[in-house]
Formats: sequence, C-alpha cells, structure tokens
Amino acid sequence: VQLQASGGGLVQAGDSLRLSCAASGRTISSYIMGWFCQAPGKEREFVAAISWNGDITYYADFVKARFTISRDNAKNTVYLQMNSVKPEDSAVYYCAAGPFIGSMPHQYHYWGQGTQVTVSS
Repeated sequence: VQLQASGGGLVQAGDSLRLSCAASGRTISSYIMGWFCQAPGKEREFVAAISWNGDITYYADFVKARFTISRDNAKNTVYLQMNSVKPEDSAVYYCAAGPFIGSMPHQYHYWGQGTQVTVSS
C-alpha cells in the first residue's frame, strides 16, 4: 500500500490543522493506521493510532485531548485533526499502516513520505 500524507504547513500556536493520509494500491480497511512525528535531531515518535474500523483509538500522552485520529475506509484515507497546536508539535508527520495497533515504528510496515508541520509562537 502506498501512503501520501498532506495538510501540513505553517500555523500559529493555538491554531488547528488537519492532516490527511491517502492510500492507494490496497484498501486500508485491513490495516491499523498510525501517525508518527519526527522533529530535527529526534527519533520518530508515536502520535496516534486507530483500529481497522475506527472503534479503538490510541494516543500519545502529549496529544491527548488535542489531537483526534479518524479514518474513512470508503475514501481510503486517515486523518489527524490537530487542535490547540503548540510550538513543540513542530515536526514532520508521517502516516503508517500495519497489522497490529501499537506505538513502536517497527510495528508498522508501510510509511508515507511525511508532511511538515511548523507551529510558531
């Protein structure tokens, strides 16, 4: 499956942003979908994940109550709604697909190219 993330950009602290991850080549309905972020000089970090049908979501503590992951299997797309963004949220955001829900990058087999999110103070 090929993944294409989009929706990043430059925003101000407190703003909202929605990232999209469009899949092609295979339906995402059989995959757990996740979002990760990576800031310069740091390791890739788990943000959120969602189960096959969307009934289970899993968030990193630093995004709970601010970010929401969702999916539309009919559109083969996953979303990350980012609210109340902070400068420390600045990073490249990657979407990923894998067989099991988890927070470790190695648990995901397919990765998109990433979209840059920059939050100014």
